[in-house]
Amino acid sequence: MILQALYNYYQILRQDPDVEIAEPAYSSAPVSYALNLSLKGELLDIIPLFVPVQNGKKTEERPRRFNVPEQVKRSVNVAANFLCDNATYVLGLTGKKTKDPEYAQKRFDAFRQLNIKILSQANSPAAHAVSVFLQNHDPQKAHENPIIAHHMQDLLEGGNLIFWVEEQSTLDDSEIRRVWEEYKSGQGAIKMQCLVTGKIEPIARLHPGIKGVRDAKSTGASLVSFNLDAFTSYGKEQGLNSPVSQRAASGYSVALNYLLSNQNPNRKIYMGDTTVVYWAESADKRYANLFYTLLNPEYQETEANEDDRKRDTDAEKMMSAIANKVEQGKPLDIAALGQGLDENTRFYVLGLAPSAARLVVRFFLTEPFGVFVERIMKHYDDLKIEKEHPNQPDYLSPYRVLAECVSPKVTRRDDEIKSSWSLLGGALMRSILTGAPYPEGLYVAIINRIRHDSDESNDNGRKRNVKINYVRTAYIKAHLLRKYRRQKQNPYQEALQMSLNESYTHPAYVLGRLFAVLEKAQKDALGQNINATIKDRYFTSACASPASVFPTLLRLSHHHTAKSEYGNVTDRKIQELLSLLEASPFPTRLSLDEQGIFVLGYYHQRAAFYTKNSENAETSAKSETT
Repeated sequence: MILQALYNYYQILRQDPDVEIAEPAYSSAPVSYALNLSLKGELLDIIPLFVPVQNGKKTEERPRRFNVPEQVKRSVNVAANFLCDNATYVLGLTGKKTKDPEYAQKRFDAFRQLNIKILSQANSPAAHAVSVFLQNHDPQKAHENPIIAHHMQDLLEGGNLIFWVEEQSTLDDSEIRRVWEEYKSGQGAIKMQCLVTGKIEPIARLHPGIKGVRDAKSTGASLVSFNLDAFTSYGKEQGLNSPVSQRAASGYSVALNYLLSNQNPNRKIYMGDTTVVYWAESADKRYANLFYTLLNPEYQETEANEDDRKRDTDAEKMMSAIANKVEQGKPLDIAALGQGLDENTRFYVLGLAPSAARLVVRFFLTEPFGVFVERIMKHYDDLKIEKEHPNQPDYLSPYRVLAECVSPKVTRRDDEIKSSWSLLGGALMRSILTGAPYPEGLYVAIINRIRHDSDESNDNGRKRNVKINYVRTAYIKAHLLRKYRRQKQNPYQEALQMSLNESYTHPAYVLGRLFAVLEKAQKDALGQNINATIKDRYFTSACASPASVFPTLLRLSHHHTAKSEYGNVTDRKIQELLSLLEASPFPTRLSLDEQGIFVLGYYHQRAAFYTKNSENAETSAKSETT
């Protein structure tokens, strides 16, 4: 299914005039230099092929991409490419210190043998010139050539080389292309029925490499491969075990490499170690653009600098319009949002992760585009909770939720997310796009961060909410909503609201509210700039085993309310909350779900304090103006 969807997208890309992709038997590759030859095979010049590319505020020189003959996959083996390879293969030059003194010579010999073999079948001056150059070139005397010596340092740095003859690329020579395609299709390939196209065609023994998956092999990783005896079936080895034609293998790999490349205008999404690509069964790129916007509503993220994020207000306005439709149960008008988009267009989402042998498919999802939009908006609806500050985003991206699994003291948060929570990224994305419950591991990770983190002091000495913040509490609410949505009864439904529910009497929720009141009593008595509040010292224990902590906290509160100007009001609030509890008010322990409800009760009550303070400030300001 994956290969077929990618191959179909390859056919769409081939019809797109704005996209330059490789044809079957070819692949797109960066090329750094061209060896310009004369018709007699003499080296005239080495021409740099770099192009300026804007990277943030900087302009960088990068190799130009060309459609070159399909390249082989290499690990430690000697395997040459046709007419495009690095300086070690093309010229027999290397800057590596290797144990094998014939390291470069062996690779040049392999390149020379392959290229002369293929070019000898072409009746072309360009083919003859390249053959003569390869026959006459001696890697041992390459340093004596002034042209090579002038570019020696640049050549040893790596990068692919191609051949020009009289400043005309050999890659465009029709006769050379003919012999290459004949060689590619007839190199002893067995013909079988292709699993993708259903036609009897030459079967690919090895599939092309896939580049662009974060932390995978930079030289290209395999999506399909059979490299052990355990994977063989009835004597069929390698690609014959799962027959895919050379044409289909080339097509799906070109499409996937395009989706993973910078040429694709729709950027990849990173979730932990998972690289997510997405496409529609349509040439209209607005489907993918809208999908990316829905999953990144609060900022736009670039691969070059993941810390360079900025709010996208237009995206948030669009999200609000979609959210209103979802909340009211009205059908989404995708056509109006995307100016002519069809909600029934088939859409695909593929999550890939690196592995030692081949790429790991974390998930592959396909639905009509409108279904994905509704599920994403339902995800944001589940996350809705009262904000701590008005300038906080209304829609929390999956990346921001995942980032809360990492300590705020970590400097390189992206690396920590990749290494520590690699599986959670793919699981979270799959839950969002399928509407399934969120992964339990992510809930446990959030609870653990609440247990271990402590609030930080800002420049003014005031505490900044790190331990229990907007994002963490929003996820706890959403997680419990989804967990019990498919069950007959949700015991915590009344707590899973946007704001405070004063009538809900579940002990965990009431105790969370009580803890917030006791914390406020301490701050009213001792001021805001306290080195260690009761939250810093007692919250973890109070959340897990209330009976061991709350008696102590209530005794302390008597001292705090006695010093506070409004201590009587706080005392009455404490008594109101205690009256909501049963005769045995403090449970010995709370389950993991109940600990989440405790956190929600605390957050709701604290937010209610801030709301009342802001309302009082507005009332006093109005009275002063009148």
